Amino acid sequence: MALRVGIVGYGLAGRYFHAPLLKGCGFEVVAISTNNPARALHAVTDFPHVRLVPTSDELAKLDLDLVVVASANIAHVRDAFAAINAGIAVVIDKPMGRTYVETKSIIDAGQAAGTPVSTFFNRRWDSDALTIKRVLASGELGVIHRLESRFERFRPQLNPQSWRENMSASDGGGQLLDLQPHLISTAIDWFGPATLVTASVKALRGGADDDSLLVLAHAGAVTSYLSASALVGAPGPRIRILGSEGALVIHDLDPQEDLLRSGKYPQGGKWSVATATKAFIHTGDTVKEILGENGNYALFYLAIEGAISGANPWPIDNRDALEVAHIIDQAREESI
Repeated sequence: MALRVGIVGYGLAGRYFHAPLLKGCGFEVVAISTNNPARALHAVTDFPHVRLVPTSDELAKLDLDLVVVASANIAHVRDAFAAINAGIAVVIDKPMGRTYVETKSIIDAGQAAGTPVSTFFNRRWDSDALTIKRVLASGELGVIHRLESRFERFRPQLNPQSWRENMSASDGGGQLLDLQPHLISTAIDWFGPATLVTASVKALRGGADDDSLLVLAHAGAVTSYLSASALVGAPGPRIRILGSEGALVIHDLDPQEDLLRSGKYPQGGKWSVATATKAFIHTGDTVKEILGENGNYALFYLAIEGAISGANPWPIDNRDALEVAHIIDQAREESI
């Protein structure tokens, strides 16, 4: 029998990421919480038999196996606690909390209640992330000393409709909470625990922070340079990893977000189209294209399904969520 899931929030994250992935992985979306009329219409259009409720508290009263919190960052704690207090396993869209304190409060509450909680670090299932894991395991690059990872765009004008671009950091806005969690979580997944060396966090367009560069030192010899910006007229490659025997370069962004936004989803947990990005090994003047792995965000929810049934561990270790939150707090406090 399909696991019954309720979604809190039906904006970008809820409608275009979580809902189609849940549907593709065989979950039954039985309830959606939103008090926005346009999003309520989207919900019943996408799931004609769904039950609409106005609050996460109402959602948590239903017979559910999982709650997915896809609300604005400012509401993550409230909505996560509604599920935890009802004894329902919960997945929270990144960032789990706006701060380390908020993140720890959610994790601690889940542990105290015996209710599993996890966060949606979906970029660990990007094509580039899976390709990097394979290349690192092969040893082809030798001893790694630098990672450069970027989400760089050129959007000179603020979007007045976007809370992420206009809300203060204390209310959950800004790229430090939106894009850096992806960059940090993948960096520590590839190269292990890290400490912040330096950070630059700026608001260049007059709204929320929209330009950040974090430098992390990992437990080994790797230094990560993580750039997220809305004002880069000449974006660098998505990934560049430097080693003693060569470099791995990936220029393009994983295509899954565009596929999901276009209405496609991974039926049966598998994409019917290729989702691999091109990858290249550079050794000086010699460049070799290598096969990229197909990305698949559905693997996250397939692992969630297995974790609920006890077949496998939860896909994201909550220690990683805490480490990401700690680094973000430090970056904001210590920004040059």
